[in-house]
Amino acid sequence: MLDGPVLDLEVQRIAHGGVGVARHEGRVVFVSDAIPGERVRARVVDASRDRFWRADTVEVLDASPDRRPHVWPEASVDRAPEDRPGGAEFGHIRLARQRELKAEVLQESLARMAGEERDVLVEAVDPALAPDVDPDLGTGWRTRVRLHVDAEGRVGPYAARSHRVITVDDLPLADPALRAAVDLDAFRRGLDRIDLIAPSTGGAIELVHGPDLRPATADDIEERVGDRSFRLSRGGFWQVHRGAAATLTAAVQDLVDPARFDPDADNLDLYGGVGLLAAAVGDRFGPDVRITTVEADERATAHAAHNLAEWRNAQARTARVDRFLGRGAAADAPRGRSTATIVLDPPRSGAGREVVERLVALAPAQLVYVACDPVALARDLGTFRELGYGLEAIRAFDLFPNTHHVEAVARLAAIV
Repeated sequence: MLDGPVLDLEVQRIAHGGVGVARHEGRVVFVSDAIPGERVRARVVDASRDRFWRADTVEVLDASPDRRPHVWPEASVDRAPEDRPGGAEFGHIRLARQRELKAEVLQESLARMAGEERDVLVEAVDPALAPDVDPDLGTGWRTRVRLHVDAEGRVGPYAARSHRVITVDDLPLADPALRAAVDLDAFRRGLDRIDLIAPSTGGAIELVHGPDLRPATADDIEERVGDRSFRLSRGGFWQVHRGAAATLTAAVQDLVDPARFDPDADNLDLYGGVGLLAAAVGDRFGPDVRITTVEADERATAHAAHNLAEWRNAQARTARVDRFLGRGAAADAPRGRSTATIVLDPPRSGAGREVVERLVALAPAQLVYVACDPVALARDLGTFRELGYGLEAIRAFDLFPNTHHVEAVARLAAIV
């Protein structure tokens, strides 16, 4: 980081990560807090690379019609860049335009890395699934929030691209239950961080972490998706947006091709967590569906076994996905995988080439890939395409309003 020159820049487009792309004397400049079509004044904060610089907007000279007052006043361009909290990098952009920009990033990634020219619509979450979320501002959706504590005991988020705690008056993206429960003015000396959780049943939960503290993350909570309940540990993974689990359940059910689905095949749910997507498949295709969910976290697997107990042919396996596939997943399937459907929901970094190669070697009837990073998804789809599996359908969802993140669900099948 440096206190570099101040440049007047014409912002041309948006890049992955939510930063604008401009040029200065032939060099690419990635500039935060800007919108394509704007002219901004920005201070260079990183000139360590020859090919590009990074800069922060300090003044908007010609504003886009899509600019609005930031939903998080502390993150506004009116504040010094080093004092802006991270986590709402699109909060200054009208919500409909946010979704268009996310679609552009996804489409560009698919074209560049997967050879797929696709028009993609980023869909809003059905308001009925998350009634406390403001449909115009995109606030009130986060059911999980992590706050940090500095040496003096001040509590708040980190500054953007920094590990410096910023004190704030409010957490507008947070679920109303969390906003009501947290005391942002309190000093919490001796802590490292605070995790706030608002499950769909019960009240808000605070998990504190510090050098001498071990939070009771193993205690169970319950999340509801429609009429179904899922048990998980308080510190376990769950979708962050209040309506995300139901949205992804419906999307996976929609994208699994019923003509290719064999309920008696050895179907798989990889990176399965507590069984959310395996349950989606079970609910779609009936109580006799054969499916194995695979998850590295032992406690999550135990919860998955409980959550999937009503499907007599469902199993929950504790294993890393790469190791599970490497142990001869085809030989482990008495009915074979050639008619199987495989659902995978890998971490943000994606499945990676090794896992993709092993999945293709199983020759499944179809794969449904759930992804929270468009570049990682496009990279993996490019590998699938290289190995003979092509993209048939894709949907995208705005599960992270006021951020650059976007969720996508894609169906792949063998290229014929």
